[in-house]
Amino acid sequence: MVLFRRVANLYFLMVSILSATPYSPVHPITNMVPLSLVLLFSLIKEAFEDWVSITLHAYCSIPFLPLACALIDFLILSLFLVWEVFGPGIKFLEGSGLCFPHLSSQKVLLILPSWTVVHLVKVKQDGFFPADLLLLASTNVDGVCYIETANLDGETNLKIRKALERTWDYVTPEKACEFKGLQCYSAECINSSTKIVVKVCEVQCEQPNNSLYTFTGNLVMDNQTMPLSPNQILLRVFSEYLPSISSNGCSLKNTDYIVGTVIFTGHETKVMMNSMNVPSKRSTLERKLDKLILALFSTLFSMCLLGAIGSGIFIDRKYYYLGLSQSVEDQFNPSKRFLVIILTMLTLLTLYSTIIPISLYVSIETIKFIQSSQFINKDLNMYHAESNTPASARTSNLNEELGQVEYIFSDKTGTLTRNLMEFFKCSIGGEMYGTGMTEIEMGVAERKGIKAKTSTNSLREKGFNFDDVRLMQGAWRNEPNHDACKEFFRCLAICHTVLPEGEETPEKIRYQAASPDEAALVLAAKNFGFFFYRRTPTMIYVRESHVEKMGKTQDVSYEILNVLEFNRSGCILLCGRLVLYCKGADTVIYERLGTGNGDLNKVTRVHLEQFGSAGLRTLCLAYRDLAPDLYESWNEKFITAKSSLRDREKRLDEVAELIEKELILIGATAIEDKLQEGVPNCIQTLSRAGIKIWVLTGDKIETAINIAYACNLLNNEMKQFIISSETDAIREVEEREEVKKQLKQFLDEAPQYFCSPSGPKLALVIDGKCLMYALEPSLRIMLLTLSLNCSSVVCCRVSPLQKAQVTSLVKKGAHKITLSIGDGANDVSMIQAAHIGIGISGLEGMQAVMASDFAIAQFRFLEDLLLVHGRWSYIRLCKVVMYFFYKNLAFTLTQFWFTFGTGFSGQRFYDDWFQSLYNVIFTALPVVIVGLFDQDISSSLSKKYPELYKEGVRNMFFNRRIVAIWACFAVYQSLVFFYFVSLSSSTSRDSDGKMFGLWDVSTMAFTCVVVTVNLRLLMMCNSITRWHYISVGGSIIVWFAFIFVYSGIMTRFDRNDNMFWVIYVLISTSYFYVTLLLVPVAALLGDFLYLGVQRWFFPYDYQIVQESHKDDADSINTSDSQETKEHLTPDEARSNEISQLPKEVSKHSGFAFDSPGYESFFATQFGKYVPPKAWDVARRASMKSKWQLPDTGWIKINSDATLHSESSGWRGDKGQQGSMALGIYSKGWSVRYLKRCYGEYWRAFKLHGRRV
Repeated sequence: MVLFRRVANLYFLMVSILSATPYSPVHPITNMVPLSLVLLFSLIKEAFEDWVSITLHAYCSIPFLPLACALIDFLILSLFLVWEVFGPGIKFLEGSGLCFPHLSSQKVLLILPSWTVVHLVKVKQDGFFPADLLLLASTNVDGVCYIETANLDGETNLKIRKALERTWDYVTPEKACEFKGLQCYSAECINSSTKIVVKVCEVQCEQPNNSLYTFTGNLVMDNQTMPLSPNQILLRVFSEYLPSISSNGCSLKNTDYIVGTVIFTGHETKVMMNSMNVPSKRSTLERKLDKLILALFSTLFSMCLLGAIGSGIFIDRKYYYLGLSQSVEDQFNPSKRFLVIILTMLTLLTLYSTIIPISLYVSIETIKFIQSSQFINKDLNMYHAESNTPASARTSNLNEELGQVEYIFSDKTGTLTRNLMEFFKCSIGGEMYGTGMTEIEMGVAERKGIKAKTSTNSLREKGFNFDDVRLMQGAWRNEPNHDACKEFFRCLAICHTVLPEGEETPEKIRYQAASPDEAALVLAAKNFGFFFYRRTPTMIYVRESHVEKMGKTQDVSYEILNVLEFNRSGCILLCGRLVLYCKGADTVIYERLGTGNGDLNKVTRVHLEQFGSAGLRTLCLAYRDLAPDLYESWNEKFITAKSSLRDREKRLDEVAELIEKELILIGATAIEDKLQEGVPNCIQTLSRAGIKIWVLTGDKIETAINIAYACNLLNNEMKQFIISSETDAIREVEEREEVKKQLKQFLDEAPQYFCSPSGPKLALVIDGKCLMYALEPSLRIMLLTLSLNCSSVVCCRVSPLQKAQVTSLVKKGAHKITLSIGDGANDVSMIQAAHIGIGISGLEGMQAVMASDFAIAQFRFLEDLLLVHGRWSYIRLCKVVMYFFYKNLAFTLTQFWFTFGTGFSGQRFYDDWFQSLYNVIFTALPVVIVGLFDQDISSSLSKKYPELYKEGVRNMFFNRRIVAIWACFAVYQSLVFFYFVSLSSSTSRDSDGKMFGLWDVSTMAFTCVVVTVNLRLLMMCNSITRWHYISVGGSIIVWFAFIFVYSGIMTRFDRNDNMFWVIYVLISTSYFYVTLLLVPVAALLGDFLYLGVQRWFFPYDYQIVQESHKDDADSINTSDSQETKEHLTPDEARSNEISQLPKEVSKHSGFAFDSPGYESFFATQFGKYVPPKAWDVARRASMKSKWQLPDTGWIKINSDATLHSESSGWRGDKGQQGSMALGIYSKGWSVRYLKRCYGEYWRAFKLHGRRV
């Protein structure tokens, strides 16, 4: 039923049913066969895409996994009743990703078809969790296990989960049988030797919900209540989140196996409750295509109504020769004219059904699928060699939408930046440390004409780019604030959730962190001499250097008493003293500082502003010494809040507030996240293309503004409108009213900048708090109006929900085509809200990629994706749609004109099979070739002239004017086809002297239609390749082959022997050849004149570029190869150079992706080796004589010589190779051909076909 959601398919099903009625003039099989072919193709395509999706989302690399799972389920269901005979027992299920039957000495343990509570589950290392589990025991010490959740929350670090101490020993099956969880009842498990009494326990937990990061519950065992937290919960991973087994999922790591009990299963798991229906996205062109189909429906209805009314009027008994007696059938009974009109409507509906192209959707789907799988996915210019990541089109439905994007919404961290955090600067005790300059500071210095100095840090490692000798190698001991330095470094080394891996040496240890920021801070502590090397659930071990005296190293263990996790990261430690360390954003920490040290707080605030201006990410560090009695009283409240089932988070936060006060500020850290390569140039190019870019980030406003400056999103010439909750005006009054006031003020101010052409561009900067009010229904129109007038918009401190709301505001409010791009789980809602979602396959997992429509590795690849592939796809598909509309309208109208000469009786002009195979066979392939290979300009020119992209934004190739022009030519050509052929046939005779009959005339007309519409396709092409010739010529040849066979065979199924021997009668006359020559010429004359006038007097922008570069070397994109070489390995660079070598061009210039054939030959000419291919060798052998240049001569011209000829109209500049220009002349060889062979030397020469 999914296939019949399309109106066209439903229409043809209705026509097929009508063709089976007595009122149809065509045989039903002629309608059913094309519809069946179209549906079969669609089913095969859908099945293939589903198979690919299943393969990509398979959670195991077992071959034929889906089939195996189905067979296993069948066997399980078959044996389930047998299993029930022996009793369910205790299900201790074992598996690694999959769970297979487990044999024990007492009983065979099977997997039930679905998980239920009470199940005990054993998951091995690298296995996935099949349900939401409560961790009971682990093979690691202290019940600890490590899990990876990259595809759950986008974080690539390992996370710690710790079982309750009461269940640590439930590792073996025998011990685990003592546990009976979630249900409050006792049971006995009896085997052959012993009797085991299962202990009564109870899990009190929250109802199923979609919160991934919270869990509230208690475990009651032996009347002892123990609080449960997210640290004991292992979440199931839904298979849609797993791209493949090689990808990271929510799985068990660094642990042999764990034992857990099932809490939530199926649709009640947290991941399933988070899953949402992926929005069905349709391109704008496809929606407009639906309107065009509806217009064709209206045209069809009008034609049928006109013919039906004409039939009701024409039917009269005065035409005695028609035999309209009283016993005539109802369709021709003059006494029942209303019934005649109704039945004639049905007849004409089947007769004119070809006006709706049955193969349109199939052809478009085929084109889109090949465009995405072969062109986008295999584009070397969008391949990232460093991460070995190509571009990936995850859907083929939105290819042309890429050519019409007007607004881009981008995340910052990991999208515009590399998400590779490096510790860069810090402030300790009111003193700033770090002498390096960020990329933003260098850009500011260059704008001011100051020469920027580069860092000379010899100790730099990934994650640590700090340069200041005052703190390195123990030199901090000589600082006046050395006590503050010690607390600062100790806080960095202790206050975190990082996991160490590998050998416990500074050189070989690796850190698994929740974020790159946290890893950079721990790396900084290591480089400062505080080496964190081991952790357990209750202890942290740090090797501290230079604390007691210079050069002395000591291992210190810190006992973790409590961990506080909310808007800040804090922990209470015991190591000789009770101390609370806390780190977080400045807005959070400053609210909790004590009243003293006011000067230190002010100085650090200044440092934070300087760090933000340099584009650095900042955190504040603070501590507090605790008295034992204060801690004991507070800890009792903390334990009570931790055991509460209702509002546990709120209560924990309230308790944390009791102790997180009177903090002492230590200092602040500054981490640099560098821009990705090519981001500024890419944004500048996209801006020239008329695309407006908005940045939606969670960073502070200062950081976001400076990043926007660094990537050319903002500049000093822009007029900036800033709406921030940090301003005094908004902070002191009612925020909503002040936001409304500022929006109105900026709206009134904006028009004055549009009055003069030289006026500055506008930019809007708004933070999340003000955005919350601006998105309210009463203010969103003002926000939208102001935003649409701005060239750039930066939204700071925004939540994932606000990102989606801003995207939807422009998408639905302004009806503009939007594109969202991000790399993390927090960008998924924004990606799904836009027309097009782009996922960056970066360091924050695969969540954004899995939710996206297209995936790329770097932001700069947007340039190729939009300006090249998007623009090409849009232009090609516009041509495909308009060509379908034209050829079907022209064909159907010939039948319509014939109806006027038959008394509107519904007599068919064409044979049934002509009408059925017209779209499916005789005109199907050429239009697909156009949709794949037509190219107006090369990829390098598309990026050189990004302004050409605006043609797609303005929808210049698929609008009412274009439709009207094609309709006019279709009407004109249909008149030529029918009246030229019918009138000329009336005065012509066959070889026997007889007049041509109906089927002779219709066959002649159909031949002219097939030839003309195929030739018209060549006229609309910007580039013609061998595939165009093959498809067009092949379609015409297939028609002639079909008609020769079809008219030469007569079977008992033929109706009235209509077509027997018709073509053989026609080709025996000169009439056939004269008509076949004149009719296409007369029909295409109007198109030829229109195209000429349009190109000369009303050219499109791309046509101007074509004329400007028509003499350029063909198919050699030097800029593309230079840009790509910088990112490739030597082997990949060689392959890229080979791909850029000249191929078979000449008539094929402008071919989007030139087919192989001459790679090894041209490689030899350029001194490169390429392994010969089978087809290459065959072609070279067949054309061996052509490549030998007989009587070739060489002309040597001095370097200062210039060849010039006014009469011939060409000019040859001096050569670029060495000190001479090299010319080639040969006997019988054109210069254009020599240019193909030696384009490097003939790039500047043009001889207009003259021979040298």
